[in-house]
Amino acid sequence: MSRRVHRDDRGLAAVARVRGVRETDSRIGLQHVLGEQAAVTARLTALETGLGAAAVPATTTPGALLAMRTMLAGTGVLIGETRAAAATAQVVSDEARSRWGADKARLTAVEHLLERRAARRRTEAERAAAREADDLAAQRWMRGPR
Repeated sequence: MSRRVHRDDRGLAAVARVRGVRETDSRIGLQHVLGEQAAVTARLTALETGLGAAAVPATTTPGALLAMRTMLAGTGVLIGETRAAAATAQVVSDEARSRWGADKARLTAVEHLLERRAARRRTEAERAAAREADDLAAQRWMRGPR
């Protein structure tokens, strides 16, 4: 759309600009949501890895065993909450991806329409030039050789 816009396409070009801004906004939103989703997923992975690496020493006191059990229970609760947050982040990212895809499709449709109109005008201009050339050639032929 860096070319000059034909006067008949000003309205459609304005629609294309608005849809371009919407597509950009939805793409930026999608990138933001995907970043948040990646952070939640990384946190979940770290919590699960920490839980899997937790080992109870062979010889321990009842107080240490109780502290370890409390810590593991707290980690389990955090993992559950983080899994719920990851599921929510997945839903939000799916919605953002869907919105961006729709905005991109709308923008592409308007750009395609603008390109088709420009191609039609070029074809009409070429036909007019060809008609004019034919008329000039016919006039020259009518005059005959001198």
